Amino acid sequence: MDEARARDVLATAGFTRPPGEPSATATLLSLGENAVFAIADLVVKVGREDTLLPRAERELAVALWLEQAGVPAVRAAEPEPRLVDGHPVTVWHRLPDAVRPAGPEDLAVLLRRIHALPAPPVALPARDLLGGVERWLRLAGDAVDPADAAYLRARRDGYADQVAALTPHLPPGPIHGDALPRNVHVGPDGPVLVDLETVSTDLREHDLVVMALSRDRYGLPAASYDAFATAYGWDVRDWEGCAVLRGARETASCAWVAQHAPTNPQALTEFRRRVTSLREGDTELRWHAF
Repeated sequence: MDEARARDVLATAGFTRPPGEPSATATLLSLGENAVFAIADLVVKVGREDTLLPRAERELAVALWLEQAGVPAVRAAEPEPRLVDGHPVTVWHRLPDAVRPAGPEDLAVLLRRIHALPAPPVALPARDLLGGVERWLRLAGDAVDPADAAYLRARRDGYADQVAALTPHLPPGPIHGDALPRNVHVGPDGPVLVDLETVSTDLREHDLVVMALSRDRYGLPAASYDAFATAYGWDVRDWEGCAVLRGARETASCAWVAQHAPTNPQALTEFRRRVTSLREGDTELRWHAF
């Protein structure tokens, strides 16, 4: 799904109208698993395909649960997703403009709140970190080397067994699932969690390894990582299972980029960079956020 296709879905859903008729301007905010648009006081997310509908339904249920639990998080404007031309569409209240960029400490404080919650009334899955690999490689198609795709599938299978055998340090429970500062919005009332699609019930360490990987792969300064670990109260790198979760997440992150390769040359370049570093066992080669 490219931006043009997503805008067609918006028009079909009634968020935009043909040229010459009054309509709100849809501003593309991001294009990844979803195309995310700002439209007046709303944010509209268009999913890539109909198989993502159950995830959209769960995300809306999670938003309601977090609201009832008093956790600062994005709030839904419609309680159920729409399925428009084979694409799940969810509608959200737009947050006020950010007063500053979110920092690692902001994320850590919100994670502590999520991790302190009891089991939710929402049926949450385990964090299927590697579950998207096959779909992302399928979407990549012939744009990526078949040998690279086969390598990632084999790597996925190996790490799936290792992740299942991990012994956690923290008690398992609700997690965000994609815990990065980019998924925190700091408005006038403080930090707010956004992007609730991957909220799960699983090892709390999943949320903490994300930032450790950011330090090692994406250029997060060591001081910023230390501030995150201090604010959370524990450094996941002290856990013997850290390398396994890191390796699994690297596998997923590499395959995730592949889905953009057919239409974006920069994505193909980044995919090749990532898969080469994995093949060569280079754990320090800088990856570029995409």
